[in-house]
Amino acid sequence: MTAYKMLIDGQLVEGPRTIPVIDPSTGEPFADVYVADGAQIDEAVQAAVSAFPEWAATSWSERRKCLIEFARRLDEEADAFASLLVREQGKPWGEARYEVDATVRGIRFYADVELQAEVRDHPTGPYEVERRPLGVVAAITPWNFPMILASNKYAPALITGNTVVLKPAPSTPLTTLELGRLAADVFPRGVFNIVADANDLGARLAGHPDVAKVSFTGSTNTGKAVMRSAADDMKRVTLELGGNDPAIVLADADLEATARGLAATVFLNAGQVCAAPKRLYVAAEVYDDFRDRFVAATREIKMGAGDEDGVTLGPVQNKMQFDKVRGMIEEAAASGTVLTGGHVANRPGYFIEPTVIADLADNAPLVTDEQFGPVVPLLRFTDEADAVARANLGAYGLGASIWTRDLDRARELARGITAGSVWINQHTAIHPEIPFGGVKQSGLGSEGGLEGVNEYTRLQVINPAA
Repeated sequence: MTAYKMLIDGQLVEGPRTIPVIDPSTGEPFADVYVADGAQIDEAVQAAVSAFPEWAATSWSERRKCLIEFARRLDEEADAFASLLVREQGKPWGEARYEVDATVRGIRFYADVELQAEVRDHPTGPYEVERRPLGVVAAITPWNFPMILASNKYAPALITGNTVVLKPAPSTPLTTLELGRLAADVFPRGVFNIVADANDLGARLAGHPDVAKVSFTGSTNTGKAVMRSAADDMKRVTLELGGNDPAIVLADADLEATARGLAATVFLNAGQVCAAPKRLYVAAEVYDDFRDRFVAATREIKMGAGDEDGVTLGPVQNKMQFDKVRGMIEEAAASGTVLTGGHVANRPGYFIEPTVIADLADNAPLVTDEQFGPVVPLLRFTDEADAVARANLGAYGLGASIWTRDLDRARELARGITAGSVWINQHTAIHPEIPFGGVKQSGLGSEGGLEGVNEYTRLQVINPAA
């Protein structure tokens, strides 16, 4: 097998060794990837350091041209990238193609954001507020959405004049490294670097003294380690971490639309979405009706390899997560009621049936912890205030949703929920134009929107004497 190369200082390069990439639908390796050593991490950062002054001085319109051309090339190869994404990540073809298309749209959105200097008046005289690039950005991405989550980092970083070292998760490095093949002919040397590792060099990159900012998406525990490593140099950080999103179904909700809407988002990407609904609170007076509709919608989901026709649920992405989710299901099944699913599929790969479990206590691990897999607990409430209080339990605060016909009531309840985003009659509605971020231990800062672009800049005030 030909090994995929890294991009360092404008050149596609090999590493000192390769590691296999596993197809989660078979559990078997299908590609090799070169991984860096510590010296190559340092080389990539140094290339970004050297390229930064000229890239920061380049006009916004020239930087925009590079990003637009990069997006055009990716768009031209969208099918090939989607096919590769299916193999390395496991998601169904439709979800993979959507992720590639959304990545192209996101790059184009960020490319069009121009930050203008603002002149403000003051009794002592006018002054200017401007935004400047930070320097070298280390972008570290997870395995659940390797393409779109990366673009939410490198695109705003590059358009604002920063240079980038991007490191994908070691289990899904291929589509990211293929971006390097496109970028090599688009960006000046050293502006955009892409390195791979065997899950052993993230700390070295995040803690590198020449990195000005770390943008990390992943687990809360690793995010805390990134914060600690950033402290010595006072690096800026953006952290998009874990979530245990509640969905609250009020008694007046359209139960059929709600059941289908939640089934579609609970099991999106085999449940491996930081902001997916992960615990469902349902009003007692409609609980039985909703339960039956939700279970029926879940049973319509077709599980299989991502390139099989009609599949809407692929495998869990890697063996470690597969074992974790399987253990959580077994533990929950011992104390709750399995309404559907609950089994590992009798086939190769990391397949777990879409699973719904009822009759769990609020302190059950499946309720309190992030499962990050195709299983969800169904919970009953009798009082809306109690539902909001239970929704706010725990360490996370990424997203939440409220399902009801009364939008004013939903807005009122939403303001009592401690979460970065509260959706009404939808969930996981994430777009590059809209800021997204968490509170509590779900992270710091924002991605998306103008707020997400500003995360890659520093304020500078220019204040002349009157």
